[in-house]
Amino acid sequence: MEARTQRRIPYGQAFLQLLHFGYQQAMSCIFPVAIFGTLAVSKWLNVPFIHRYDLILLVLIAVQYLMYRSRLETLDEIKVICVFHIIGLMLELYKVHMGSWSYPELGYTKWFGVPLYSGFMYASVASYMCQVWRRLKMDMTGWPGTVPATALGAAIYLNFFTHHFIPDFRWWLMALVAIVFWRTRIWFTVRTTTYRMPLTMAFLLVGFFIWLAENIATFFGAWKYPNQQEIWQPVSFGKISSWFLLVIISVIIVAQLKYVKANRTKT
Repeated sequence: MEARTQRRIPYGQAFLQLLHFGYQQAMSCIFPVAIFGTLAVSKWLNVPFIHRYDLILLVLIAVQYLMYRSRLETLDEIKVICVFHIIGLMLELYKVHMGSWSYPELGYTKWFGVPLYSGFMYASVASYMCQVWRRLKMDMTGWPGTVPATALGAAIYLNFFTHHFIPDFRWWLMALVAIVFWRTRIWFTVRTTTYRMPLTMAFLLVGFFIWLAENIATFFGAWKYPNQQEIWQPVSFGKISSWFLLVIISVIIVAQLKYVKANRTKT
């Protein structure tokens, strides 16, 4: 990561920059934090007359409504979150059917073994992307274009389904990501200073932190992998690659919608 300006920043100024960056990141994570907070509290606090999965769904819908009413999220951001909720829910239905993981608890809002709240865990990634994009005034240079980006995103999403029947192409897809987004840089502003970093580095960083969050989620029983049925174990480090690819899909969706809206505003 590098600043657009090359002058040396005093230590006090750098510390303020770091605090401001941390604050904006924390504000961008309100919905993911709400999800993990609800998972943690609902694991230890038994609410009578309602199943845990149903309670989580109601709480998360209420959080989304409050974020919209308080203008922490815009209507356009809610639309992106809903799109990603559907994308995530479709993936959940397939993965649970294939035995990749399971949701062992009861619930009225389970559909083919998948609680409807699970889509919000994917939507939280989109929520974070929308929030941080707006708060840090993000922009990109060297975007490969609609067709290459969309085709790559579709191939990544399809691979999540097809690797159960044909070879897993995730490593080839990751190499393709490096090629397609080789020139793409993400720009973001902290107070008055603008920084940039390679977009693929941002993918990897976000994927790593989602993997950490996944460990927290499975610990609190959001879902269970087959090797966690008897006793909780850390999620495989290799799962970072899956989240890396999933983050790419969310960035492609958010970026394309941002550019479409920007072009409509100009015309």
